[in-house]
Amino acid sequence: MADLAARGESPEVLFWVGCAGAFDDRYKRVTRAFVRILEHVGVKYAVLGMEESCTGDPAKRAGNEFLFQMQAATNIATLDGYGIKTIVTACPHCFNTIKNEYPALGGNYEVIHHSTFLQQLINDGRVKVQGGESYKGRRITFHDSCYLGRANDIYEAPREVLAALDADLVEMKRSKANGLCCGAGGAQMFKEPERGKKDINVERTEEALATLDGDAAALEALLGVEGGNAGATPSPKKADNGIIAVGCPFCMTMMSDGVKNKERESSVQVFDLAELIASAEGLNA
Repeated sequence: MADLAARGESPEVLFWVGCAGAFDDRYKRVTRAFVRILEHVGVKYAVLGMEESCTGDPAKRAGNEFLFQMQAATNIATLDGYGIKTIVTACPHCFNTIKNEYPALGGNYEVIHHSTFLQQLINDGRVKVQGGESYKGRRITFHDSCYLGRANDIYEAPREVLAALDADLVEMKRSKANGLCCGAGGAQMFKEPERGKKDINVERTEEALATLDGDAAALEALLGVEGGNAGATPSPKKADNGIIAVGCPFCMTMMSDGVKNKERESSVQVFDLAELIASAEGLNA
């Protein structure tokens, strides 16, 4: 962004990378995939680079309002200094914080989650979803991020993006407004879970796997995190080459760990929406 500003230029959008997109090895792949899409369609974008700081979401969820306001004020000063108007991000936590909580501190921007941005690019014909890997007929189930869905009522954009892949999109019983959290919200991402009968991400992964497998019995057996492992019986019928799609770095980590817990890495993969579109467009490095 500093380089653009030095030339007297402004970006069409500022891509807010986020902590996970910058530092988490797995989610760096999502950052690269989304940037390849932006460059492919000719979107003039910029990133803050070293000037980008954490939005303050984890601090606020953990109860440290003072730290949150310090981080937010720093970011707002940086964004306003560059005259930023439109921000796109692949993290629902960053999206929710900048969109809904920065205005109270003077930071007012148009904030777009990358699922909505990708949907717009597809609807405008700028992304044609062809020339790369084919997902036709592959079973995909989408896990709703809490901060994208219930907090901001964005349910259809990610599903329309997946529909463009011409895949077999199957919905989990607990989806959209009734979706189940991956277990990482509220700053839980950064600590071990409290002692209980079952971790939330394991419960959610069991539901995703049973949905991909088409295993009605396993779905009915799921008793929730208070019900222990009664629903964890492996299905004799397992989906091959199934995909759990996500639109959040926290969900990516929790669902991936759940798939590993169930020892299904060889048959089920977890991908972000941007990775799927980049792959279908033939843009993967």
